[in-house]
Amino acid sequence: MKKYFSLLAIVLLLVSNKIYSEQNIRQEVERVQKSGLWMPAVFSDNMVVQRDTEVPFWGKGIPGEKIEIESSWGEKGSAIIGASGKWEAKLKTPKAGGPYTISVTMANEKITYKNVMSGEVWVCSGQSNMEMPLSGWPPKDLIEGGEKAVANSASSTIRLFQVTRAYSTQKEEDCKATWLESNPETTPSFSATAYFFGKKLYDELKVPIGLIHTSWGGTPIESWISAEALTKLDKYKDFKLNLESSKVDFTKLMNWVESHKVIYVSGKPELEKFKNLDFDDLECSKPVYDDSKWLTLKLPTTWETTNIGEYDGVIWFRKKVEIPNEWIGRELSLELGPIDDMDITYVNGEKVGSYETGGFWQTPRIYTIAKELVNSNELTIAVRVLDNQGGGGIYGTKEMMKISNKEGGEPVYIFGKWKYLSVAEYLGGRFFVYGAKGEEYFNRPKSTINLSAHTPTALYNAMIAPLVPYKIKGAIWYQGESNVGNAAEYTQLMSIMINNWRNDFKSGEFPFYYTQIAPYRYGVGTNSQYLREAQLKSLSIPNTGMAVTMDIGNIENIHPGNKKSVSERLAAWALNKEYGINIPYSGPIYKEMRIEGGKAILSFDYVQGLELKPIEGKNNFQIAGADKVFYDAEVIVDGNELIISSKEVKEPAAVRYCWGDILEGTLFNQDRLPASSFRTDNW
Repeated sequence: MKKYFSLLAIVLLLVSNKIYSEQNIRQEVERVQKSGLWMPAVFSDNMVVQRDTEVPFWGKGIPGEKIEIESSWGEKGSAIIGASGKWEAKLKTPKAGGPYTISVTMANEKITYKNVMSGEVWVCSGQSNMEMPLSGWPPKDLIEGGEKAVANSASSTIRLFQVTRAYSTQKEEDCKATWLESNPETTPSFSATAYFFGKKLYDELKVPIGLIHTSWGGTPIESWISAEALTKLDKYKDFKLNLESSKVDFTKLMNWVESHKVIYVSGKPELEKFKNLDFDDLECSKPVYDDSKWLTLKLPTTWETTNIGEYDGVIWFRKKVEIPNEWIGRELSLELGPIDDMDITYVNGEKVGSYETGGFWQTPRIYTIAKELVNSNELTIAVRVLDNQGGGGIYGTKEMMKISNKEGGEPVYIFGKWKYLSVAEYLGGRFFVYGAKGEEYFNRPKSTINLSAHTPTALYNAMIAPLVPYKIKGAIWYQGESNVGNAAEYTQLMSIMINNWRNDFKSGEFPFYYTQIAPYRYGVGTNSQYLREAQLKSLSIPNTGMAVTMDIGNIENIHPGNKKSVSERLAAWALNKEYGINIPYSGPIYKEMRIEGGKAILSFDYVQGLELKPIEGKNNFQIAGADKVFYDAEVIVDGNELIISSKEVKEPAAVRYCWGDILEGTLFNQDRLPASSFRTDNW
């Protein structure tokens, strides 16, 4: 009888508001009749609930029915399901401990969660440096101490929840993931930064730790902010409306994508997952293949900067090249420059080389063309490029793309127009195979907005919204490399995102600790120091903290391997600020400058004595007068202050420290924590 009245209430509500046609009402009633008790994936066996507080549980069910929650520690909660079919109830959690069980009941349906722990729950998010797993991305992007950490990772008190990559035009109610205990089977693919952070917390607190990892390499901060929050920036004031108008396009696109054959690689060993994959495309390597309908673009480039746009997947590039007649029958060298991420390269239909594992995205491709393949003055070069995250394509400089006679002479350059065809798209650990037959990729539906992981709010919708409002203690964040080009907006974007998450998770002004990007050779004109400055300024946001990495980066690799130190610096903020453990947590932070006797005297916060550790004789400080011309400076440590001077500058006006892409940290406090790069001017 109760179900009957619930259905009647829905019908009357819909009719009275004239929202649906008669057919719509009938369909809705049928949906309710078939519906049962449902809860999102963030609730599962092995989960960790935030200790000693009230935590929300939510889901869907039959309107009007009662939800009852019962825990093995004796607390209960309840709620009446609303007309929309949604419900939310609160449950008081115990002090740290477990394992427990939690049962959620609606009428005759029950969901029981087993092996539940009560402890500390942290969200861990960002781009590739947060995503980088304990197993690394062999063979070049490796985690220092990763193998040992994996081998020793068995723990029933550290729990992992890894959100599968996804993006969406609207806030999703669920994600693909489940809670798992930490062990050598589950940790290799889990975020190294998140794991080491959780391990440090556990070692100090001896309480269960729950780590919710949700990140995606190569993505900008805008992707992680809700559409409503983004409208606070003028440039995005109309974005929400545009995004909503693209929902039909997005649905059409995803239905089209998902109608194709699928190859699953998620969960496979990192060194094997991208090898020997068949995308119904081998004919693309053959000289006789008809590529007349393929589109063209100019190489070298990352395809995100072209009409292809933000796209992870497999794209073939083909070009016919004329070589001198005297090269026929000679061994040649083919150079393509670096390829992001992987490639298999063919000449005249024969494979001449490949990199089929990750970690080589910065490695220039240099392959030998056997003399047997050089049987005419025309070569067909075909390159299958596989990009699994971030930028993709054959990039580098024009001069890097060439064919040379190994016996000497001028090379033949091969930059410029190439033909291309995508044969597979990579989403959520799956390849959707389009193949080469019929150039199926060119039938891919278009959208008013270029929808991808880089689309503003797309990752918030699919990888944050499904977690809300799970009760958390705080969040850690490792991102910024993808925003070096718009550093001026970054501090405001950080504030918007942090407040966005705090409002949605309903866990108060929870702590938000983040990693400042390390020195790295981005390229001419990047000026990543401005992004580090924006991150430094973000410390003005209440209850935030920043782990500085000026001394533990790798200027030749954007994915430095020392994630353990990064995590422990993040954990130090949490242990000191949230858990009352008296440990140092911050390096020196520039406070103010005064001029005395032709010298600049700088003072800092978070110091009990300063230390200067020059690198190859350079302290990486510069000083300038009013003419804004900077000179290398002499630096004297005087207790908690620095005395900066130069014979070239009689009247100092500004000082800069590590002001460049690749200048590494030389300034520390006595706790051996590094200072951020900074400047005293605003020129």
